[in-house]
Amino acid sequence: MIRLLGMLASVAKKEVRQTVRDKRMMMLLIVAPLIQLFVFGNAVNLDVDHVPTVIVDQDLSHESRQHVARLLADGTLEEIARTHDTEAAEHMLVTGDAAVVLVIPPGFGDDVARRRTARVQAILDGSDPNRANVAAAAIATYFAGESQRVQRERGVALASTQGFAAHIPDVVVDSRVLFNPTLDTAVYMVPGVAAMLLLLITTIVTAMGLAREREVGTLEQILVTPVPAAMLIFGKVLPFAIVGLIDFGIALVVGSTVFDMPLHGSMPLLICATLLYLMTTLGIGLLISTYSSSQQQAFLGGFLFMLPAALLSGIMTPIRSMPSWLQPFTMLNPLRHYAEILRASLLRGAGLTDLITPMSILAVMGAVIFTYASLRFRAVTMK
Repeated sequence: MIRLLGMLASVAKKEVRQTVRDKRMMMLLIVAPLIQLFVFGNAVNLDVDHVPTVIVDQDLSHESRQHVARLLADGTLEEIARTHDTEAAEHMLVTGDAAVVLVIPPGFGDDVARRRTARVQAILDGSDPNRANVAAAAIATYFAGESQRVQRERGVALASTQGFAAHIPDVVVDSRVLFNPTLDTAVYMVPGVAAMLLLLITTIVTAMGLAREREVGTLEQILVTPVPAAMLIFGKVLPFAIVGLIDFGIALVVGSTVFDMPLHGSMPLLICATLLYLMTTLGIGLLISTYSSSQQQAFLGGFLFMLPAALLSGIMTPIRSMPSWLQPFTMLNPLRHYAEILRASLLRGAGLTDLITPMSILAVMGAVIFTYASLRFRAVTMK
């Protein structure tokens, strides 16, 4: 046993020295995740505000100007131009200068003053559905509130003329937001981005490192030594697993200090989940390396895995919004399960009983992938 541990330490030490000497590799392992976390945490923002809006006020009444000012007050819509020509305003949608055209027709102020049904038109740029939906909801919500206010005033006036107290029923919504009271996008995105960066680093670096060994011929030199294949594999992936844990710690520190991400979860539970996740990602990197004869092929293989994994992880878009036939395939994605664990534990304080399903899936997935990758690595290297 001591002899085997000594072999494992020797292989791991050799891998660490080789990695430390490669400055580009160290940049990729330590500095790049830190930079990417800052960039993604600040750049990825799902909040929709300051939507460029063109106002076409064909009424030019006091009421139309007052309603436009109130509508723009919350900042969801931002006026960039005001014109009387609807066609010119629509052309700004075509060029991309505007996303919303709000048309107030002639007679709007007179209809409002006479308590008649007044109409406005919202022309939206549907090339960005999320922004269009938010803008449409903002306009509809404002004017629905105004209609309710007018109806309430009319009821009070009618009651006063008939000599009895007005009793107008209403529904008051008392909202209470848990886990992210400010609804900050960064708090939601940082755990998912951290999971994606761990996958990127450990998978691609492992695949490229082993492919480099085969490419320069040093792997054959190691194979003639009395080091067992299992010790060789564990010795090579062990340093990258440690680097993955270091990057995980960096992500937690940056997320909590820079982006105010809460740390409600149990740290031992998170470390255990991270180790299961790293077993899966390192196994995938090892598997990719067995199919690659050069570093370029290893990098391309890692990229071809990364792209669908990121798209099917639920980090950017909810899995429930995906087509029903596609959703079962996301269960095979380790990034999905690890991102769910991070968000549930860090943001909601979920415990082991709450996370037993995704952690069990990660454990089975990691054991199967790493075992198969190790067997294939031994088969390929023994040829």
